[in-house]
Amino acid sequence: MKKIFFSVLILSAVACKKNPDKFINDKTDSTAQVKGDSIDNNESIVDKDAALKQINEEVVQSVKDRDYKKFAAFIHPEKGVRFSMYAFVNPKEDKQFSKTDFEKYQPTKTLFTWGTMDGSGDLYKATINDYFTKWVYSKDFATGQVSFNEFQGKGNSLNNIKEIYPKADFTENFIKGSDANAEMDWKTLRLVFEEYQGKYYLIAVVNDQWTI
Repeated sequence: MKKIFFSVLILSAVACKKNPDKFINDKTDSTAQVKGDSIDNNESIVDKDAALKQINEEVVQSVKDRDYKKFAAFIHPEKGVRFSMYAFVNPKEDKQFSKTDFEKYQPTKTLFTWGTMDGSGDLYKATINDYFTKWVYSKDFATGQVSFNEFQGKGNSLNNIKEIYPKADFTENFIKGSDANAEMDWKTLRLVFEEYQGKYYLIAVVNDQWTI
């Protein structure tokens, strides 16, 4: 019996010497893999934020400069672009243009109905140019505080961007309200983007402000 016992001990010792780092290596490899995945995920987030930052700046600048030819280049090739006057996006009523139609009607004096005014309920009718200059860019949003997939301007109207565009990304260009008006005169310009063939395109332009 003693001989059998000592034989088992000897075999165990030999096995350990042959592969002493087996479990250590397994643990190290697993940790390294998790760490590597974490780095890849962080890099992916950084790359996305950088891409959104760049296209946001370019779109906002094109609107500020009234360079509508450049703006049209950002419109989604298949989905077009939708315009919402306030935070609540209404796919059935909000004005939407394909890239072709936007380029066709932008130089004209054609009037479009963009929505209803908060408070009065009056229809807001304007040309594309007037809507951009008087509504979309009613503040100098190029100087605004930018956030990615986060809301800064929060009013009392329903904000349903995440419900309407669950798989899209958006930027927010926020202009803080004044102390004289208890900061209730804030305004923001939200741009919604969706990736198509490896590139981000604009699918919605959403303005927001304090509503009654």
